[in-house]
Amino acid sequence: MGDIEVGGTRYHHVDEGADGGGGTVVFAHGLLWSGEMFRPQIDALRERHRCVAFDFRGQGGSAVSSSGYDMETLADDAAGIIERLGASPCHFVGLSMGGFVGLRLAARRPELLRSLTLIGSAADGEPRKNVPKYAALGLVARLVGTGPIVDRVMAIMFGDAFLADPSRAAERAVRRRWLAQLDRVGTVRALWGVILRRAVEDELGRIAVPTLVLSGEGDKAVVSARSRRTASLIPGARFEAVPRAGHTATLEEPAAITAALSRFWASLPGRPGAAP
Repeated sequence: MGDIEVGGTRYHHVDEGADGGGGTVVFAHGLLWSGEMFRPQIDALRERHRCVAFDFRGQGGSAVSSSGYDMETLADDAAGIIERLGASPCHFVGLSMGGFVGLRLAARRPELLRSLTLIGSAADGEPRKNVPKYAALGLVARLVGTGPIVDRVMAIMFGDAFLADPSRAAERAVRRRWLAQLDRVGTVRALWGVILRRAVEDELGRIAVPTLVLSGEGDKAVVSARSRRTASLIPGARFEAVPRAGHTATLEEPAAITAALSRFWASLPGRPGAAP
């Protein structure tokens, strides 16, 4: 755990485990969260993999910068983090916003990646119908903070199965507390970086690294049809639906996500038992 400076910004990251033959995994989180959204996967994988998870600027433990929240800058910074930590070629796992970054890396910096996994992500721009809703949430966050909008954000971020399960009330309370204390400035700047991102569907044809696309069946933020289309445009990509999961599948169905990652990596060329 520590901080490094990349792109003129202080980035917080965790670096756990060691490469026991499985390779290095770099996790990139979704909007409003931090690398800790991959804690279940890190705990399960670190005996065989070196696991790196970083927080994007303005979120988690990373610094709030005055600019640089667009996906192009974030992708450049992610590349810099991978290089600075000697983590290439890595298995890059990006959820939502982290996936937007991962797509850019796979298309533009393929030498840094051993594989790409997208979770609840897509290569298109933000659908027009979502923009007013997200902009309104951003305005509230900027003026009075995220506390008053926690319920609305939870309904977007999590699937109905997780939200309705009485046995997971304590988990929901933890996520609600996290959302309620988000930094106003960093949160709004990161939100606009996501809203204003440009589509990269025209770049997908040149992605050559093995790619897995996972989508929660109950994802409301990036519906499965968008993720499935992205997979169809990446040569050789695999698509898998995750039952019961919403947008934040790593926390909602952690065992299913970890199992999908392990199956995917075990199938890659050069791995024991994999197809040549």
